[in-house]
Amino acid sequence: MAIAEQKRDGRASALPQMQSARWALASLSLATLLSSLGTSIASVGLPSLMQNFGASFQSVQWVVLAYLLAITTFIVSAGRLADMFGRRSLLLGGIALFTSASGLCGLAPTLGLLIAARAVQGLGAALMMALTLAFVAETVSKERTGSAMGLLGAMSAIGTTLGPSLGGLLIAGFSWRAVFLVNVPLGVLTFALAWRALPARNKTAQVDRGTFDVMGTVLLALTLAAYALALTLGRGNFGALNISLLVIAGIGVVLFARVQTKVKKPLIQLASFRNFQLSASLAMSLVVATVMMATLAVAPFYLSRGLGLDAAMVGLVLSTGPLVSTLSALVAGRLTDRFGAHRMMVAGLLSLATGTFLLSLAMTKLGIVGYVVPITVTCVGYALFQTSNNAAVMTGVGAGERGVVSGLLNLSRNLGLITGASLMGAIFAVASARGHEGIGPLSSDAAARGMQVTFQTATVLALVALVLALLSVRAEFRRQRLVEVSQNL
Repeated sequence: MAIAEQKRDGRASALPQMQSARWALASLSLATLLSSLGTSIASVGLPSLMQNFGASFQSVQWVVLAYLLAITTFIVSAGRLADMFGRRSLLLGGIALFTSASGLCGLAPTLGLLIAARAVQGLGAALMMALTLAFVAETVSKERTGSAMGLLGAMSAIGTTLGPSLGGLLIAGFSWRAVFLVNVPLGVLTFALAWRALPARNKTAQVDRGTFDVMGTVLLALTLAAYALALTLGRGNFGALNISLLVIAGIGVVLFARVQTKVKKPLIQLASFRNFQLSASLAMSLVVATVMMATLAVAPFYLSRGLGLDAAMVGLVLSTGPLVSTLSALVAGRLTDRFGAHRMMVAGLLSLATGTFLLSLAMTKLGIVGYVVPITVTCVGYALFQTSNNAAVMTGVGAGERGVVSGLLNLSRNLGLITGASLMGAIFAVASARGHEGIGPLSSDAAARGMQVTFQTATVLALVALVLALLSVRAEFRRQRLVEVSQNL
């Protein structure tokens, strides 16, 4: 009887903790949705902004670019600040900043003020993106980390998928301002949930408030900004400005590394990159994001020119990828919890490489099916890799490093997307030009040729990531063997 009562008491005491963890995960999921929605929803409003402000495309594209640059340059520093001052307060501050900036975007009277508000919104998004992954380890048991990562991945995919369609409806029904104002009620709801559910910092934890690496932060921000601008300015046409920015980024990397070796409390512990598994995970994240960007940068041209689909059908077919990623991410989390992160990482990259290889065949005779089936295999692999890689990294670092490592994970993905947009777009342009004669729209054969070469390159990159994953699994196996031997001794 006593044993039964103890079990009942244990289950009763665990219920509030489980409910609290669910509410916390709900707030983190909404924060993830907001940050991804902020990336995708603004793009659909660019034509309206051109008309309302009488501006050129080169000017209004900074509405998107300012947001992405702010995230890219600040995300690692956001993680470091959270490790120093507490993740709860920084995440709440990020949600409040994002929400307030969204309101300013919706009320902006000029394009310049809108771009400035979007940059501030990006700073809030950087805080949210850097800290949601870090918070998972504090709010969810290790056995359910994979499921939690899968949920966040699904919410990110939903935000990316929902953005263009929701933005189009809001612009049609109201105006471009509604695209930004819709974030305000969502942000208030997210803030309220986070305030209620996220755990406070442990009072016994040591806090070091006076050691933030300002010089390293500035150098890293300038370096990342130079790299991002080098790959985004000129819309894929590299010129002297792009090359100069790449040179500046290279010099910035060298200077940043030197500063990190001299300061007492560096922004990034360079010694941590000696951990092969962490370095491999970051490299794989960058490579996989580069590969996946090809599906966004190249696929629309193939579907419209290669298969001859109209705009409505192109949009419908393109929605297949994000939809598959959303559904797969939830399943991927459970598989990661059951079979282990490293095994699922390899399985995901195998699926990714298979899908990109099938896409490289560009079988126009099969029509839409020849695209939908390969993209489904590709996106299943991506969701499985993303979930398992995030789980492996975040469960393998100490509590005091989770913010920075989470920031590095998001940074590697962001840099991969920026690199992919430039690299894959350039490869498609060159390859399709070789198969295109004369002036005018791309022919079906030229679009298919560009698709083939682009995804042949993507397949090679996917195989590189797979090799890194296998080496990482080998390193993990050796580590576990050493632990077992030391315990037996």
